Amino acid sequence: MEFSATIENELKPTPLVDFRLEASQTEFKLSHAPIGRYLPVTMRVLSIDASLRNSGVAIIEVNGGKFSTLYFGVIRNPSSLRMSSCLVAIRDRLTELIQTYEPDCCALESVIYVQSYKTAITLGAARGSAILAATERGLPVFEYAPKRIKQATVGNGSADKAQVAFMVRALLSLTETPADDAADALAIGLTHLRAQEGARLGLPGRQQI
Repeated sequence: MEFSATIENELKPTPLVDFRLEASQTEFKLSHAPIGRYLPVTMRVLSIDASLRNSGVAIIEVNGGKFSTLYFGVIRNPSSLRMSSCLVAIRDRLTELIQTYEPDCCALESVIYVQSYKTAITLGAARGSAILAATERGLPVFEYAPKRIKQATVGNGSADKAQVAFMVRALLSLTETPADDAADALAIGLTHLRAQEGARLGLPGRQQI
């Protein structure tokens, strides 16, 4: 059975500017310093901003303290596609990306508060499809609160999507500003890598699910 899901992606294998991480309680801020001093030696993270129709996806690698964006894009499911078929499409595309890029772990945004229970059910289903794809391939899955992601990326837990996209472009030296959903996925990936460094320093903040 085939599903008419459209995949939009961009390949931007550009390095991140040099930076170090300073720990302040459970949050981090960027400042320039010799690269590779505080970061994991090698790690590749699959980060997902799950949604039924437009799921942002990114794969970021840190190697010897240098970041590179291996992939980012949006899994787009048309409105004509049934919910059940959308969930299969999300899982199948993520499985393809996992097989291609072989990430070490997966990171997602935690469940957000929504006023509509129907929206909550839909988001939960899309999120479950993403978690299933990662878990089937043996990846540990972590989640981060939306405010934590914005704080780690922009320095402001109330930042809007435009600010997140702008900072993601700057931090990862991208040649153009990514779409909102892809930018959110990139921000989730950066948050996870910083949380990994925090764990090395003995700070809390990661939540594996």
